[in-house]
Amino acid sequence: MRGTTFTESMLGTVRLDGDDRVRRIRLDLRAESDEVLRPHRTTQARIDGRVRVSGLADDPEATGELEISPLARRRIRYRLTFTADGRHLTLDGWKSVTPRHPVTSMTVLPFTLYEDGARVGQGTLRFPVATGLAPFLLSFRFPRREDPAAYAVPRWDGTPGRTEVWYTTLTDPATRTGVWLHHELVTPTDGSAPVAHGWAAVFPQEGEVRHVRFGPAPWPEPAEGFSAAGVDASAGRLTGSAGDFDWDLTEQPLSAPLFTFPRWSWRRPLLPAAHMLPAARATYDGTFSDGKNTLTLRAAPGASARIHGHGNAHRWAWLHADLGDSDVLEVIAAVSTRPVLRRLPPLVFLRLRYRGREWPRRAERSAVGLLGIGRFRARIGLPVWTVTGRTLLRRVRVEVTQPAERTLALDYRDPDGAEAVCRNSESADATILLERWWGRWRSEASWTLQGTAHAEVGDR
Repeated sequence: MRGTTFTESMLGTVRLDGDDRVRRIRLDLRAESDEVLRPHRTTQARIDGRVRVSGLADDPEATGELEISPLARRRIRYRLTFTADGRHLTLDGWKSVTPRHPVTSMTVLPFTLYEDGARVGQGTLRFPVATGLAPFLLSFRFPRREDPAAYAVPRWDGTPGRTEVWYTTLTDPATRTGVWLHHELVTPTDGSAPVAHGWAAVFPQEGEVRHVRFGPAPWPEPAEGFSAAGVDASAGRLTGSAGDFDWDLTEQPLSAPLFTFPRWSWRRPLLPAAHMLPAARATYDGTFSDGKNTLTLRAAPGASARIHGHGNAHRWAWLHADLGDSDVLEVIAAVSTRPVLRRLPPLVFLRLRYRGREWPRRAERSAVGLLGIGRFRARIGLPVWTVTGRTLLRRVRVEVTQPAERTLALDYRDPDGAEAVCRNSESADATILLERWWGRWRSEASWTLQGTAHAEVGDR
């Protein structure tokens, strides 16, 4: 099943009741529907974006609904809620589509402003055809609509020498404390019984990083997610108790799946490993206690991820960065344990979801490049590691810092018995610079994360 996404910008004026001043207003919106847009039917969509009213509002987190029914009901209705100078306002209006004036009726939006149900103003927005039509048409995407729960189901089929991981990372918005939940199934290469184990860890901005392990325990072959040693991780729910730690969290997916490695590698395990996020962004509610402190989480940003493969890389680095405004960056740089690949520099798989689009368009681009252009490079180390790369018209630089006092080192074993060590920080720092070629390289976007990046460096 596919949905529809697109972006739209409109400009206009608004006048508040009791105020003679005419103010400029601008909407920069992103619409998302769970079905393919069909003009002859009514399509419901969610909208979010930025509302700017001169001297009154600049709200980048406006949300609302869009009804697209140009033929069935001859209207396109917008209902958008935003904050203006501490007031919660609702913009409500529609384009009345008429065959006699198709361009005007499809581009002019009269609207009324409401506060607590009472009218407080009115205005008109216009779609700028000359400058906005091309970006509007090019913004249309028809992404797959997938159930994140389907990716929580265990993939192990009895084959020895496999590792399967369910892990969740998040940041408490109130205290900026990082949380890490790692659940792992290991099926040894010698054919012995599969083993389930894992750990939970908490990364405060100030103070000691604490963790607890659970397992090893027999694998009961659950039908959904991970379930062993008194710990459960399934789609939408994370619960468990180990040592002094105790947690009960609900997960709310906010976006579509993100495949860090090529999508086909998850369906067909031809690569040494595959990595993906059932939802690129999610929020978490509930409690997490480490025996000393209890976090009460409300809409904590984070994500859950899945790994399936033959074990850990020879050397690797990982980053998950929630960039806000629905943007997210996922990076894995790794050196394979296989004899030939082990001699190569780290292969980089970088996926940036920015303004509703993924870059590079194909996951393979960052790893192998195209016509000599596009292979990304990583310098893996601690406390700082970097990734740089470019495609034809874009380039990126990522720098991650994992302070020693906020980094936890844990050892464990791969299916072949080899020891591996990961050095993880759920309160790392990161700077990301995205540039675009316009006759010369110019900054397109930049982000700085102080203590809210999730990162790891490991080896075996």
